[in-house]
Amino acid sequence: MNNIKVLILDIDGTISGQSNQVNDQVKKAIQEVQNRGIKVGLATGRMYRSALRFYHDIKANLPIIAYNGAWIQNPENGEILLHNPVNKKQAQELFTYLKTKQNINDDIEIHFYFDDQLYVERIIEKTDFYIKRSGIDVNIVEDLTILLQNNPTKILASNPSPELILQMLNDLKNRYQDDELYLTQSNPIYLEATQANVNKGTSVKYLIEKILGFKAEEIMTIGDNFNDYSMLKYAGFSVAMGNAPEEVKAMTSAVTNDVENDGVAEAIIKYLL
Repeated sequence: MNNIKVLILDIDGTISGQSNQVNDQVKKAIQEVQNRGIKVGLATGRMYRSALRFYHDIKANLPIIAYNGAWIQNPENGEILLHNPVNKKQAQELFTYLKTKQNINDDIEIHFYFDDQLYVERIIEKTDFYIKRSGIDVNIVEDLTILLQNNPTKILASNPSPELILQMLNDLKNRYQDDELYLTQSNPIYLEATQANVNKGTSVKYLIEKILGFKAEEIMTIGDNFNDYSMLKYAGFSVAMGNAPEEVKAMTSAVTNDVENDGVAEAIIKYLL
């Protein structure tokens, strides 16, 4: 694996598990790989402001890919290198669909993201958990439609039932092609939407080829869920976490241990050190 120049890591379920922290073994392995001249970056579904502490924690040295690829920002100077928000027309349609579902099931929670800020219509227990885990503030508005004169970076819907989320995801995928709206999951209880053809794969490609001048075969990616699928597929060498769905494991170059057993450290030691 002497040809690898860049390592791109997902956060939740990959470098961070239940503790919402990065274990020392993982940090040590990342530091060793950086000492060998390999650049390390993050690609996450999280907001940029939520990903920032992980960037500092692992001493990453590449711009952060946030919002499943809709946003790339360089923490060193604050420059936003890429922002591909959802078209407001599709955002309005999606919001109408989600509100109809919410009227049937009050446990459906809807998040809008504008200017690296989270907006919701109400705070419920699950919202509170999300805010605390993300380490962010939240803005409460009476009606999210008033924000839709602008294009949201991402839209997220959550519900405690993975079956309901999957049902809605399949329903929406029947309505929208990838060139109309990109739909994915970073977690069984989250449904996430970004602009057409905007995902971790397209943004990792942009970072690697347009900004850094490397090639796909010089990249290693590690991830654990469906929102990582596109970047795992893009990279010359890809690793799925042991906690990843079987469909994700099936398309990667290798599978490592799960997040609670420091799978990232294991993969780095095995393939890069």
